[in-house]
Amino acid sequence: MTVISPPAAGGRPPAAGRRDRRGLVGWGFIAPFMTVFALVFLAPLAYSVHLSLYRTKLIGGTTFVGLDNYRQALHDDQFWASLGRVSLFLCVQVPVMLGIALLVALALDSGRLYGKDFFRIAIFLPYAVPAVVATLMWGFLYGTRFGLVGDIDDALGVTLPDPLSPHLVLASIGNIVTWEFVGYNMLIFYSALRVIPHSLYEAAEIDGAGQLRVVTAIKLPALRGALVIATIFSVIGSFQLFNEPSILQPLARNAITTDYTPNYYTYSLSFSGQQHDYSATVAIVMGVITMIIAYAVQARGMRKGA
Repeated sequence: MTVISPPAAGGRPPAAGRRDRRGLVGWGFIAPFMTVFALVFLAPLAYSVHLSLYRTKLIGGTTFVGLDNYRQALHDDQFWASLGRVSLFLCVQVPVMLGIALLVALALDSGRLYGKDFFRIAIFLPYAVPAVVATLMWGFLYGTRFGLVGDIDDALGVTLPDPLSPHLVLASIGNIVTWEFVGYNMLIFYSALRVIPHSLYEAAEIDGAGQLRVVTAIKLPALRGALVIATIFSVIGSFQLFNEPSILQPLARNAITTDYTPNYYTYSLSFSGQQHDYSATVAIVMGVITMIIAYAVQARGMRKGA
């Protein structure tokens, strides 16, 4: 004979009450994160969207303009020029940086590199240098009047190309960023290589596969996820380029303008031009473009058979 327990007070079974309590405990654990997330991400984002719908004028004050700021951004030659500049930077610098990081990670993982612990730390060390310090250091090296380039010119009696000239400054910035982040991406790739099962290497050795075959058939496929992650981070970082051009600008006034990159452009609009509303609009447009491209890279990279 089955005995059915009477429902708890209020008509709810005891199991439901326990589930509710567990749910409240779970929300209590994530509440601190959700609070911080809302304050530092959602609230500024919502405020930026709010700003982008208004325009402040000297005469008339702040008025609601709807999507006029977005239409202005879509026809802003300065914005599109800066976007084209960082897009070129992305297409050239990111493959070079990731290629170097991949080669270094493969060399370290091969087990044939003498003193690999030293090289691993030495290559990663530039990432520990703050971007401001790294840019100031390289800016000094690039100097033709007071830096390494100028010293070489004086010592050898030659005239080397100016790294901070309008034609070379983007490549010079790319060199700084590559120096800073090769070690970071190398660590991502090296960590992915270290978790490859040794049984795959043993099977390859039994089959008589050489080192090149092991790299192409085992290591590179295993690095697919790490490559996608590193590429997405690099895409986002390229579109957010700000520190390097803004710090080098006093040294290369003829080459780096206040609209050199989208982030530098929004900074100049807000703090120099006092166009906070339009600055928020450009930032939102740039964020949407970055999100779309990053998603496309992720979808393409993780697609089966890609």
